[in-house]
Amino acid sequence: MTALRLDRVTYRYPDAAAPSLRDIDLEVAAGEFVVLAGASGSGKSTLLRAACGLVPHFHGGEFTGRLEVGGLDSRTHDPAALAAVAGTLFQDPETQVVMGTVRAELAFPLENRGLAPAAVARGVEEAALALGIAGLLDRATHELSGGELQRVALGAALAGRPRVALLDEPTSQLDPVAGDELLGVLRRINEEWGTAVVLAEHRLERCLGAADRVVALRDGAIACDADPRGFLLWAGDEAPELQTPGARLFALAGRTPPPVSVKEARRALAGFDAPAPSPPEAQPRARRRRGRRPEAALELANVWFEHKGGATVLRGVDLAVAPGERVALMGRNGAGKSTLLRVAAGLLAPTRGTVRAGRVALLLQNPGDYALHDRVGDELPAAVLAAAGLQDLADRHPRDLSGGERQRLALAIVLHGDRPAVVALDEPTRGMDRGHKDALVALVRDLAAQGSAVIVATHDAEFVAAAASRTVLLGDGRPVADAPTAEVLGGGWYFATQTARILGGAALLPEDGAALLRRAEVPA
Repeated sequence: MTALRLDRVTYRYPDAAAPSLRDIDLEVAAGEFVVLAGASGSGKSTLLRAACGLVPHFHGGEFTGRLEVGGLDSRTHDPAALAAVAGTLFQDPETQVVMGTVRAELAFPLENRGLAPAAVARGVEEAALALGIAGLLDRATHELSGGELQRVALGAALAGRPRVALLDEPTSQLDPVAGDELLGVLRRINEEWGTAVVLAEHRLERCLGAADRVVALRDGAIACDADPRGFLLWAGDEAPELQTPGARLFALAGRTPPPVSVKEARRALAGFDAPAPSPPEAQPRARRRRGRRPEAALELANVWFEHKGGATVLRGVDLAVAPGERVALMGRNGAGKSTLLRVAAGLLAPTRGTVRAGRVALLLQNPGDYALHDRVGDELPAAVLAAAGLQDLADRHPRDLSGGERQRLALAIVLHGDRPAVVALDEPTRGMDRGHKDALVALVRDLAAQGSAVIVATHDAEFVAAAASRTVLLGDGRPVADAPTAEVLGGGWYFATQTARILGGAALLPEDGAALLRRAEVPA
């Protein structure tokens, strides 16, 4: 049985200059695992919105062609009817969670389908166990971290065992372990339940190993439809920006074929003897001087934060960030990264301890919160939109943008105006393709060069390796490691780049790793 079929589907958002989907023919079989790849704005999110009925029933616009999901025609069934056969998770889980507790959120879709109490209770327990959120069942949803919310929203989407799961960047806010566990869950329901999975993702290195097919979109049309290795071969020739770090490492080193997984890459490089990592680059640091307060753009001294009647999130944090310093905050979901940034910006008052900072420009995890108008062009001056690469979207509604486009718009809004003392970014690469990540790296370095301290909370190790000179690893609400990025990410397995895992920590980025391989002359 076909889980999803698109027959010559073309779609244009209201007031958009060009279609976001162009003559799409696509068929996904029951039990198939398909990854959607493509640059930001290529049509991945729009395709998923069409598959669950939000396009055109909610967004409006012009829709032609025919789309069936789970045997239901999207033209004659609204999103509520399609939800019975399609479980959907979008990039902003904050807007999908509607109940006060996690248990109620997981039960809500099952109760709406009229299931008996015993079946609802069983479904809640199974979803909680599958996604590792059993310990959160009685937590208030407003107290959860972004990654925890993402898993809860996914649990609600999968609790009813849909025929097809439609997922937009489902690992974007998850720590490395939770991301791997999530993909394991998706593969299991795909193989054991026969649920078709259609997953849009920019960090392809996380999910290619689980995929049966990769469908790459370009300007709203299908540019490639192949198995993972065929896709990587195509990307090497036609779309280098879609290569995984491992494939890019091999391409820069002049080696073929591109590896789909770390295991394949390590097998191909069995003769490589990794040299000792090079010393880290020099960086500014806020230092305490005898008899004087530290010169820091941001300082937290013995900072604690506790929810009223709830969990302790920060535990005696001491952290100083110098002007011009580039710092990454990493750690598992719920470790306190987002809370630390909110405390630093003054959105949350610490339970005890002190915070000293100049003006803090804070970008939170939900970029939709920053758009106040019905038109992108009304949010910022034309020159600022052009600098962010959004000038062609001026007449669009912010809700109709892709996740990466909304992220770039929110970042431009936050940074518009006088230079802040501190720039704090929470998961800024969510929904961004590699080209826009490279631009964000350049922006981070430019902000630091102008004297702003930049502190970024993220799970994106590839971005950290390129953008941050110092990495602080949080665990249970306090720093457990604070060192140069190469030292923190070089020798790990989960908190590490794909290049570091392939080369045993000898390099963090494909460009540096390829230079080592060329010098080492590893036999093919």
